[in-house]
Amino acid sequence: MCQLINGNRINEMIYTKNNSKGLEILNTCQSVGSLSEMDQFDYDEMRRFWMYSRTIQESTISGKEPFPGEMLKPFSKNIPLSADGILDLMVAYYNDTYENLKFRKPFETDSLNSIIIPLKINKYCHCRIGSEIFGLIFSPRHQKSSYILAKFASEDNSIDIYLGQIQFFFVHKISTNRINIENYYLTYVRWYKKIKNQLYFDINEKQMCNVELWDTEFYLKSQDCIIPVHYILGRFVPVKYKISDRKNAKEYLAVNPINRKYNLRQKLSFLFYFEMIRIM
Repeated sequence: MCQLINGNRINEMIYTKNNSKGLEILNTCQSVGSLSEMDQFDYDEMRRFWMYSRTIQESTISGKEPFPGEMLKPFSKNIPLSADGILDLMVAYYNDTYENLKFRKPFETDSLNSIIIPLKINKYCHCRIGSEIFGLIFSPRHQKSSYILAKFASEDNSIDIYLGQIQFFFVHKISTNRINIENYYLTYVRWYKKIKNQLYFDINEKQMCNVELWDTEFYLKSQDCIIPVHYILGRFVPVKYKISDRKNAKEYLAVNPINRKYNLRQKLSFLFYFEMIRIM
């Protein structure tokens, strides 16, 4: 009965929108053993990550905000944006992020009051967010950590989770007020296509298995390929899976999300368990 009550309380806190009540208790509980190496969040960082992943509709994240992590070496300095063909995407990204400002490429004369996009970035191969290290497709050691999930808000105010593969991380220096130059921590991602009819693996005729089937192809490049590292929700494990109808076989990605809330959930389980013992 205690386990059932604890589980319900934890689920209510985890899945209730905009609810971070109770996270302050993590600030008084130190991890021990192997968990201490994995758990590098303090309370403020945990709360910030919690809110980023749940309030995307009201979020004002642009990429310059602090995040619980860091860009990791090796990195390439002063790489031209045009080398990867993303200069136009960057202009679109900033114009969408700052609705009251106007951004443009160098040598354009659309508006004298617009902000010119700097042409250089510092490109990174890895990024640590909390206790996890994310890599990219061209790094054999961290290729598995290049598959990510992120939330997007649609025009109808609905929220969808998309699957993508990190191409690279980068820091872009730009001034939006023509006074202070700030660092924007961003990543370039290619997003997998959704299939028309979402397919699941079923168990006992119920959708009990946490595996979905997605297309193996990417969407076309767009400004959505540029996101702040703050919007990375978690990782997933892809496996190629074929479905045959005798005439032809279609290959899909069998997707199994990796839950980043595991350590938090585990710690809260212990905390609620001891609290229930104290009350009883």
